Amino acid sequence: MSKDIYLVIGGSGFVGRHIVQQLLDRGDIVSVFDIVQRYNDVPFYSGDITDEDQLAAALRKSGATCIIHTASPPAGLTDSALYFRVNVDGTKAVIAAAVACKVRKLVFTSSAGVVFNGTDIIGVDERLPFPEVPMDAYNESKAKAEEAVLEANGKGGLLTVALRPAGIFGPGDRQAMTGLYQVYERGQTHFQVGDNTNLFDWTYVGNVAQTSINREKLRHPDKTPLQVAGQAFFITNGEPCYFWDFPRTVWRHLDSFFPGHRKQRGLIVLPKPIGMAAASGSEWFGWLTGKQPTFTKFKVTFSCATRWYNIEKARRVLGYEPEVGVEEGVRRMVEWWHSEYIAGNHKQAH
Repeated sequence: MSKDIYLVIGGSGFVGRHIVQQLLDRGDIVSVFDIVQRYNDVPFYSGDITDEDQLAAALRKSGATCIIHTASPPAGLTDSALYFRVNVDGTKAVIAAAVACKVRKLVFTSSAGVVFNGTDIIGVDERLPFPEVPMDAYNESKAKAEEAVLEANGKGGLLTVALRPAGIFGPGDRQAMTGLYQVYERGQTHFQVGDNTNLFDWTYVGNVAQTSINREKLRHPDKTPLQVAGQAFFITNGEPCYFWDFPRTVWRHLDSFFPGHRKQRGLIVLPKPIGMAAASGSEWFGWLTGKQPTFTKFKVTFSCATRWYNIEKARRVLGYEPEVGVEEGVRRMVEWWHSEYIAGNHKQAH
């Protein structure tokens, strides 16, 4: 049986680059389609994800038999139209190009947040429907993109699958790690919103990449007793932790690189309602803490909600098992972050 040839859409990004690296390590043939080229070790095709012709040209030139689609604007932007343009229109263009070029397989990186509406998520599985009122434009657009991917399964012989990772972190992360470092640098690590009894799922980026390149489950869909094609799967580390324990683990590892940076301070715990008031810009918060609030209502809701998922379906059907645990993943992430810090590659001042 011939090996697949891969095109990673968004392969210059955080998750995409880890996928490319694992494919290279495995000896596979891989190319990248993206708007920016950050690496020079694989063939690169520059293009607009919403342009079907540009996508089709890259598919034909690369000879791809499997698309791994990871491209997406980062969460937290205010431009909701950008999310729908890239995540929805772009994904539909990817599907159309795949069908036109007779590509056999499409693996889509969705998000566990597609089922989150601000209320607690407690051990749910893939049977939970999308909420009527999405939490934000990012997850609403991801949900619509996922729907399009799964509805396309079987169209023109295309096999599709959607992966829903939660809280991705690891080396190369310039989103969550950036925010956690900024809190550390500002001396705000002694603040806590909520009582820290809410469990939260995180996923090491290498574990997401590992699942994305598991080609065997889509290789013989007719011979597999458990259906993969046309399905969505939650992907996490399978070890939910209390929400504030994760950033404190990051800050503890940062302490080893910046000894003496943090002053010993008593913990200031703000109940969720006070956190919401702070997010609204209440003047008394600055008077009480001596700091300007860095909260938003979304961040307060996010940090106080329980969000963990049942990954038994991924274990049974995909054979998924996280290879790198949360503690080890944090160590690797902070070591990478510090190496970038020493090299002067971070945007924020040191």
